[in-house]
Parts: sequence; C-alpha cells; structure tokens
Amino acid sequence: MESIKVKNLDFYYDESTHAVNDVSFNIKKGSYTTIIGHNGSGKSTIAKLLLGLLEKKSGQIYIEDLELNMENLYNIRTKVGIVFQNPDNQFIGSTVRDDIAFGLENHCVKSSEMESIINEYAKKVGMEEYLDNEPTKLSGGQKQRVAIAGVLAMHPDIIVFDEATSMLDPQGKDEINKAIFSIHDNSDITILSITHDIEEVAKSDYVMVMNEGKLIMSGKPKEILVKANQLINVNLDTSFAMKISLDLKEKGIDLEEQLDMEGLVDELCRLNSKN
Repeated sequence: MESIKVKNLDFYYDESTHAVNDVSFNIKKGSYTTIIGHNGSGKSTIAKLLLGLLEKKSGQIYIEDLELNMENLYNIRTKVGIVFQNPDNQFIGSTVRDDIAFGLENHCVKSSEMESIINEYAKKVGMEEYLDNEPTKLSGGQKQRVAIAGVLAMHPDIIVFDEATSMLDPQGKDEINKAIFSIHDNSDITILSITHDIEEVAKSDYVMVMNEGKLIMSGKPKEILVKANQLINVNLDTSFAMKISLDLKEKGIDLEEQLDMEGLVDELCRLNSKN
C-alpha cells in the first residue's frame, strides 16, 4: 500500500520557472524515503505541496488514499507531521513539556491523559530529563528531538523531515539521524526526508534525486550511489567511496570492472549502519 501517491505534479512561483515539473512517484507505507538535490532543485517545494502549504498548479496528490484538496485538507494534516529546518522556529511553549503539549491541546486531548503522553514521547527521543527546561537552553539537536516528540505525540501516519539536520553540528545531526532510524525501525510510520546531503541516503529504503524541478533518478541507495558521475553533474556531493573510485579511474584503475561496485556501496551502507 502506498502512503503517498503523486501524479504529474506541477508548480511554479512564476510562469517562467517551474519549481516542480511533471513529477510522479509513489511512497510505500512504512518506508523511509529520502529526496536529494541541490538548492533550488524543487525538493523542499515538494514537501510544502504534500502538506498543502502550497497549492499545486496541476497534477494529483494522494495522502493515505485521500486526494489533497480543500475538502480533505484538514483530515490530511492530521495524518502528516513535519519537522522543519530551523528548530528555533518551531517552539511555542516556555518549557519542553509545554511545547510537546501544544499539539495535544489543539487536538483536545484530555488533560488527565496528557502527562503520560508527554512523558512517553519525550522518553522515546531521549528528552525525558529536560521536560522542565527552557527550549532556549537546549542544543540544536535537542531542540529537534523535542520537535520530533511533539510530532510523534500526534500519532501521524507520515512524518516529513524538511532538511531537519542542515543547521546542526555533527553531534546534533547524529542525534536526529538516530532518532529517525529508531522511528523507522520501531513503527510503521512513513518517513520522507528532504536533504541536501547525499551521505544521509545510505540508510534509507529508497531515494529520489531532483534537479531543476524534475525527478531525474530514483531507486534504492546502492543503485543511486554508484552513479557518481550523474550526481556530480547535477551538483551533488558524492560519497567518499565514490570519490575514491573516480580518482582511481582517472589513473587508469576502473573499479567498476575490477570490483563489484554494488559490493562497495553495500560496504559503505554497512559501515554507516554502525555509526
């Protein structure tokens, strides 16, 4: 079953430039999908279109078999949570507890049930010891974990991470990636991660590559990571292993002929999974 179905999606901010140009894809329920692309490729615009924050010019979007339109918009937004790029822009409450409670209050959750829900989801992201802390005193990674807890407390079917690690230091990025992997491993929530860092795709189930508003490649990470030249041509960084392969190829050593390149990528994924 597909959680997200997109057919011939088209959007432009002005008629001369298509931010999303005739894009179609399906995302399976419970899967972890990454969308990568350079700045301005259209990947974040897709996230906003899926949430109904932007109105498509043409095409169709289905979320959990509901077509995204004004009639279904409220129901769809109860099914989808989002973690934005800048954690400082997401806080409403004066404490971590208040912030996680905010969404629950909007959904009219009984106050008698709220405390146990807050504690449960703060614990899931390792923030149960910070419930009475002020958000301004948290690190970037901790702030994003609180945002994730707030989203999880709403029991969404889908979570969209819109470049959620791009403003974090390496430690914060690692914290959020571990939280995402834990959600994927321990629930049937569909995860869609918008990112500009190709290294992040290694642990996802599926990856889509955007360039100039078009979906130019899609497949499993090991199928995409071996296409180093194509990725470089669309201004994407490549993995360290792929850079080694290209450097050796320039010196007359073709790893694609002498070694199993899929094995090389599998090894990269295996090493990443240990981090």
